[in-house]
Formats: sequence, structure tokens, C-alpha cells
Amino acid sequence: MIRLLTRLFVKNRNDVKNPNVRRAYGTLSSVTGIVLNILLSAFKFLAGSLVGSVAIRADAVNNLSDAGSSLVSLVSFKLSAKPADRDHPFGHARIEYVASMIVSFLILHAGLDLVKSSFEKLFSPTSPVLNTVTVVILSVSILVKLWMALFNAKLGKTIDSNVLRATAADSLSDAIATAAVLAATLISPLLPAHISPYVDPAMGIVVSILIFVAGFRILNETKNSILGEAPSNETLEIIERVVHEYPDALGIHDLVVHNYGPGRTLASLHVEVDGHRDIFASHDTIDLIERRLREEYGIECSIHLDPIVVGDALTDEWHARVVSLATSLDERIRVHDFRMVPGTTHTNLIFDMAVPFEVTQSDAALKAQMAERIAAEAPNYFAVITIDRG
Repeated sequence: MIRLLTRLFVKNRNDVKNPNVRRAYGTLSSVTGIVLNILLSAFKFLAGSLVGSVAIRADAVNNLSDAGSSLVSLVSFKLSAKPADRDHPFGHARIEYVASMIVSFLILHAGLDLVKSSFEKLFSPTSPVLNTVTVVILSVSILVKLWMALFNAKLGKTIDSNVLRATAADSLSDAIATAAVLAATLISPLLPAHISPYVDPAMGIVVSILIFVAGFRILNETKNSILGEAPSNETLEIIERVVHEYPDALGIHDLVVHNYGPGRTLASLHVEVDGHRDIFASHDTIDLIERRLREEYGIECSIHLDPIVVGDALTDEWHARVVSLATSLDERIRVHDFRMVPGTTHTNLIFDMAVPFEVTQSDAALKAQMAERIAAEAPNYFAVITIDRG
């Protein structure tokens, strides 16, 4: 069913990096969500009115808010497909993150309304009336929501969309919430008369908690995307693998990845090359790496060429000694950009230390300890250290 819909409504469906194809996928998901959620909301309002259930009516409101979320998604995909311009040189793809945040607020608002109505009924309880039509409506609603969760998860994975993943998570939580409401509707008539009236509002509170959890989870994920988060392991592995496929690239460091929305990844890094090699040949290697990352993986990359001394016995010896001293401070520390600058009275050892955020010692303390250990081995060797946190 999902494959049939994408074949019918998404032209060039395999070209997922194309903004127009992404918009087509987003439009398909959004229109499907709007139609199905409006239908579910209308039928649940009918069912809730028939049995006098606040939980079912609240579930109907939740579906109506989902239709609004789908409308937000529809607009966001249209805006995110706009090309880069002077005011937005990196494009508009991050609008999807803003849309995800709006969706999370709508979900939280629906949960708040449900809590309010549930507590109101908790203090003036009435027992809902079991009705076959209601059971059928809720059962069908669960199946539809499960399908929508699968549908949006599949599309979200296909085009790497936070909006669709958020919509999928919301649909799954809706299915669980509706299942809880259905269980309460079926169980309530079987309970003692003094307990039965409280089942419906109690279940409404449970459903609201599930809605809150889903809303806050989506909000947290979207917040991380907007603030900036660490690149995925997959992206790092792709960049490192491509660089290491070229024998002239001796090392890689200072890798920074910026995500400007799905399909818009920018990266910068330093690649070490033999300082004695022809500069034009080394530059050609850098150009080839940048071109491959752009054309094969859609990563716009800017690479800084770092020449290093290769084959000098003294430099190699001290490089190895400095690496050993650094790992003795913490085995996670890495050394790069190592140079020796000899002078008449002393020799400078100039290098960077890549220090993970998990290393709690301050930069000043790490520099002081390294300088002391180097001086202990060679008093006329001074350390000039730059700390790179990451």
C-alpha cells in the first residue's frame, strides 16, 4: 500500500535528495494525515457523544490537533523546498525543524486539554454506556493509526525527515492512547458501580500522560537539531573512509560537520600531507576528496591542507614520545599538527591536542601537565600546545 501510494504520487521517488521529491513525499504524508485525522476525529466525536465518554471526545480532539499538525507539515515541506537566496545562503531546509517543534507544541496542547477535561469529570463522574458502534469506531481507529505510524516512519526514513518521524511517533502514541480508551470502555461496565464512573476520567489522565511523553520527546529531538548536535556516526565514517582511500592523505583532524537541514550537510576538516610533496599534487588530492564527498554523498566539504614533516628521524621520535605522553594523561587524547622548530637556546614542540568533552580536566591543567612532562625529558624543549575540544 505504501509503495503503491509513493509510485502514484511521487515522481522520481528514488531521487530523495531532490528538494521537489522531498516536497512530494511530505505533501503525500501531510494530505493523507489531514484526511484520515479529520475522519477519525468526526467519528470519535460521534462515538464519544453516544456513550458520554470524556476520554473518547478528548481522543477526538487529539486527532483534530493531528490534522492541524499535518497542515503545519504540509506548509513546512513547501517552504523547505525553496532554493537558497541572498538572505538564506544555505537554503530553507531547517524550516522542517521549526515545523517539528510546532507539532510538538500542538501535541502538548492536546494533552493539556485532555488533563483538564479528565479532572473535571473525575469530580463529577458518570459511567459511559457501552455501544457496539463505539467499539467498532475505536478498533478501526487503532488500526488506522498503526498504519499511519508505519506509513510516516517509512517515508521519514526514506527522505530523512524529522517532521515525518515526529508524525510517526505521534501516530503510534495515538494508537496506544485509543487502545487504552477502548479498554476502559469495555472494562467499565464489568466493575462495581462505585468504581465504574471513575474509570473513564482516570483513563483520560493516562492517555494525556502518553500524549505528554510523545510531545516532550519530539520537542527534545527537535531542540537538539535546532541548537546543533553531534554529527551521526554514519556521516563521520563516510568522510573518514573517503579521505583514507587516498594514500597521500596521511591524517585527518579538526572535523566539523554542520547540518542545515535534511540533504544540506556542510563539513570542514584538515588533511595532513607530506610537506615535501609537490603542493599542486597535494592540492589535486584535496580537490578529488571534496568532489567525491559532494557528488556521491551530498556533503559540501571544505578541506584545509596541512603539510607535515615525514621521514625525519628526530621529528618522528619526538612525535611518538609526545603521543605517548598525551595518552598517559588520558588515553582518549589525540595529537596532530606536530612540528619541531629548533633554535639556538631551545626547541619548540608545536602541536594540537584533540581532547574529548568527557575529559574533565581544564585546558590549562592539560597544557601545564604536558609541558612539565616534556621538560622532564628534555629541559631545553618547550611545548606550544593548542587544545581542540570535541
